[in-house]
Amino acid sequence: MHVIYGGTFDPVHHGHLRLALEVGERLGKVPVSLVPCHIPPHRGDTGATAAQRLHLLKVAITDEPLLRIDDRELRREGASYTADTLRQLRKELGSDVPLVMVVGTDAFAGFDSWKEWEQIIHLAHIIVVRRPGSELDPAGQPARLLAERRVWHPGDLEGSASGCILEMDPPWLDISATGIRERIGTGRSPRYLVPDAVWEEIQCKGLYGACPVKKF
Repeated sequence: MHVIYGGTFDPVHHGHLRLALEVGERLGKVPVSLVPCHIPPHRGDTGATAAQRLHLLKVAITDEPLLRIDDRELRREGASYTADTLRQLRKELGSDVPLVMVVGTDAFAGFDSWKEWEQIIHLAHIIVVRRPGSELDPAGQPARLLAERRVWHPGDLEGSASGCILEMDPPWLDISATGIRERIGTGRSPRYLVPDAVWEEIQCKGLYGACPVKKF
């Protein structure tokens, strides 16, 4: 099984990391690949460059064997679309390996606005992580798709290469990358929201408006 969790990771924080680790453990200690996007199609510019966000990710997952980084979207020109990434992975993995993508309820609620969304379910399984305060419109296409494709146990994803949707309800750390950027930009500390090593790098590089602090 191959599992991916995409996002801007701008910056990566404990919410991202804990969620990825929870998913990997619930699937039977399956590694989860974090896939930082190059140019997010549904938002403006990122606060840090692609290279800086990638570096912070590498710092964040040091010594954690269940978390990996897949930087293919950063190496690809143009906006980062999930369907393109899944097609590329499917070619590499072959037609029989279960491929799984992880999204939050808030993102899945707008799934039918994604590029080539109808093809995605044929390329991969989807794990929808329930996010407090985010609900699907019962009359919307994402809710109908969930009802048609829902499975109830992580092991159900192993029986086919794609096509199933599994909901998970792991402990949710309500941390916002936007809030972290705003906090840093106003001179407040994001400590305990991001790994200490990530905060040290942000300060060292003066990212997100942080006052540069030299490392000795």
